[in-house]
Amino acid sequence: MERRTRTDTTGGGRDAAPGARRTARVRTRIVAALGAGAVAAGAVAFGGLSGSAGAAEPNLVRNAGFESGLSGWTCSAGSGTTVSSPVHGGTAALKATPAGSDNAKCSQTVTVQPDSKYELSAWVQGSYVYLGASGTGTTDVSTWTPGSSGWQQLKTSFTTGPNTTSVTVHTHGWYGQSAYLADDLSLTGPGGDPGDPDPEPPAAPGAPTVGTTTSSSVTLNWNAVAGATGYTVYRDGAKALSVQGTSATVTGLAAATSYEFRVSAVNGAGESAKSAPVTATTARAGDGGDNPGTGVPKHAVTGYWQNFDNGARVQKLREVQDQYDIIAVSFADSTASTGEITFNLDPALGYSSVQEFKNDIAAKQAAGKKVIISVGGEKGNVIVNDSASAARFADSAHRLMREYGFDGVDIDLEHGINSTWLTQALRSLSAKAGPSMVLTMAPQTIDMQSTSTEYFKLALNVKDILTVVNMQYYNSGSMLGCDGKVYSQGSVDFLTALACIQLEGGLDPSQVGLGTPASTRGAGSGYVDPSVVNAALDCLARGTKCGSFKPARTYPGIRGAMTWSTNWDALNGNRWSDTVGPHVHALP
Repeated sequence: MERRTRTDTTGGGRDAAPGARRTARVRTRIVAALGAGAVAAGAVAFGGLSGSAGAAEPNLVRNAGFESGLSGWTCSAGSGTTVSSPVHGGTAALKATPAGSDNAKCSQTVTVQPDSKYELSAWVQGSYVYLGASGTGTTDVSTWTPGSSGWQQLKTSFTTGPNTTSVTVHTHGWYGQSAYLADDLSLTGPGGDPGDPDPEPPAAPGAPTVGTTTSSSVTLNWNAVAGATGYTVYRDGAKALSVQGTSATVTGLAAATSYEFRVSAVNGAGESAKSAPVTATTARAGDGGDNPGTGVPKHAVTGYWQNFDNGARVQKLREVQDQYDIIAVSFADSTASTGEITFNLDPALGYSSVQEFKNDIAAKQAAGKKVIISVGGEKGNVIVNDSASAARFADSAHRLMREYGFDGVDIDLEHGINSTWLTQALRSLSAKAGPSMVLTMAPQTIDMQSTSTEYFKLALNVKDILTVVNMQYYNSGSMLGCDGKVYSQGSVDFLTALACIQLEGGLDPSQVGLGTPASTRGAGSGYVDPSVVNAALDCLARGTKCGSFKPARTYPGIRGAMTWSTNWDALNGNRWSDTVGPHVHALP
């Protein structure tokens, strides 16, 4: 979230192609603000089973089919992710995207024996896809295809040198080309250590337990299995989804319907037997549980209120424009204890006392608004990285809710999160605060490019208690949409094609909002006229006013929109809230 300052980063172009065939194409580099751990991919990513071994000899490649995500693989510049479609076999495949001076190389080091012959193969799809092996001790090998619209198998072979005990197998694309796909890699030949036993799949998990159920979803939890790198959830005998953690929310279910669920564990050697079954019945439509954050309108407008003076209009909370349904007080402060938060009212706002501020919160709530405390921001540094810090976060956030009367919390951490521990913290907070707690998030665009990113995993982990994710469609540069194409910020297509990733990646439409700056001064880049926000909402909710990107279906339940900030909006004559607010509230 742009709070005080931020530098926008974008990429440039380059002409390149292998051999005699050359193309001129501008390529946009996606800059990941979270560093090498962030994944920039426009498709939805899931983990799962490993590729099968060769018939004659074991496959020495671990996680050869990418069903366990990128476990065992390293992709340059964060270029790789996994997708659930298209795949050659199993439930996942690698998708890697060249950018800038990076050719999207994904590699794995494999133990081999000296003076031995090996066969290497992979199924690939896309333009200029390479398969090779380096460090062979003899002649490194590589093969490639100029392009294919369907799956094509690449094959090569090599003989190791007299002192070679490991080789690196790799795939990569080519500069200026689009993303490529790879699946079911195979390296067959003598194993690296004849004395090592063949790897084995993990044991079966115990029967899962049923957590929160709504009319369209069921949350399952299970115990970890030693040696497992992921888990596959089965619904009525069919694969529903694959995850790396020990919980999952299965969505898209019918109301008042019973389902049988089983779970299996997976690793590079294969899949375990399925667990014992558990039966769960979804709630009847209208029975509650479908709108986390009781009292939030079906279509809502969120505004961040600044607890500091940075040149925008200084507001008392009672002066926040009436169009805002959720007001996020920005921001909580960290303490010397990791994970703990507190709140310090800025004297620059002119409040005579903290009690006056609390009275403003109560007045807004009496008018039907939700007032929440936002955690993070550009300079916020709240760390939740273990069980102790998770407990401190939950305890201190609940203490603020009781002291000030906040209705919930907003997660706006921009310096990296750990989805495992923050999930624990938010669930603990929810248990303390009760089912009416409002929980919102404001990730950056890079955080929601794939379900394998920590922010997206967090959102899915707490989907049953999540009110809305208002992604920041600004300070971003160009990003991939759900169709795999690159879109530049500041357009209808940028808003709709990126929102599509969340809408098709597991979030309910009621949990997706569009976050844009209230004025040109509200962010370093990415401002769009409020009419563009309305057009994007109409495209997603009604299928009208779309740009070149038009989603395959409509999402009439989309929650609404968010802006940074109510203060910048006020300085700009309330143009954002006066334009977007009534439009959001009139959505179907």
